[in-house]
Amino acid sequence: SNSESPWVAVNVAGLEDTVFSDTLFGHTKGAFTGAEQDRPGMIEQAQGGILFLDEIGDLTIASQIKLLRLLQEGEYYPLGSDKPRKVKARILVATNHDLQAKEQKGEFRRDLLYRLWAHRVIIPPLRERKEDLAPLLNLFLAQAAKSQKKICPTPPPELVPLLATHNFPGNVRELRALVFNAVSIHQRGVLSMSSFREALSANRTLNTYSENQNKELVLFKNELPTLKQVSKLLVDEAMERAQKNQTLAAQLLGISPQALSKRLKNNKD
Repeated sequence: SNSESPWVAVNVAGLEDTVFSDTLFGHTKGAFTGAEQDRPGMIEQAQGGILFLDEIGDLTIASQIKLLRLLQEGEYYPLGSDKPRKVKARILVATNHDLQAKEQKGEFRRDLLYRLWAHRVIIPPLRERKEDLAPLLNLFLAQAAKSQKKICPTPPPELVPLLATHNFPGNVRELRALVFNAVSIHQRGVLSMSSFREALSANRTLNTYSENQNKELVLFKNELPTLKQVSKLLVDEAMERAQKNQTLAAQLLGISPQALSKRLKNNKD
């Protein structure tokens, strides 16, 4: 598809079957009460281009059947019409659900699942691709500054290592929200890390592990390691995650920077 082709995006989450049909396929005059004129659906607006259906995992079974027919037959019926119309658009869908799991529960049609699997692109969550933090941070800083009519602030070098210690349960949207919030309170000079620290600290408090969960953090073999060995492993891992930043590593370990410095010195001895 070239840049001049239409791109039509529809979020189908929460759409009831009738609303989904009207949104996607449109309707003819008199199809229902209030339908005073023909209205083209999104699929018609996307002719020659791409129709993007977001949150496809939230579709009802009835709507899934209609989408399956659209994909298989390459045609659709506007509401109130008995004449099929041909589809001349590519259809792209996205979801954050595990469609295989939903299919096994009877919440997603198997035939539609495999129809959609003709071409798949799996995008890992942000927590599994921390190398994307720096470019995404720069992108969102530029977007936030433009939307708020500010000069794009310079991020401190410690910011990316700090963000890398977080698992981002809210994925890329969470990072974007953190950046936009920080830019909104930014005044001048280098971007402050205070709002990021507060947000990440609050998140860790909300996600404090229970006693049973704590047991799952470390799996011991038959031979127990010594305290000295475990301490060294923890310190080394914290330093790696913090990209050698001792202040951040100390925060991860829940100790003071001075205590970490002492442990690092002892590990070298």
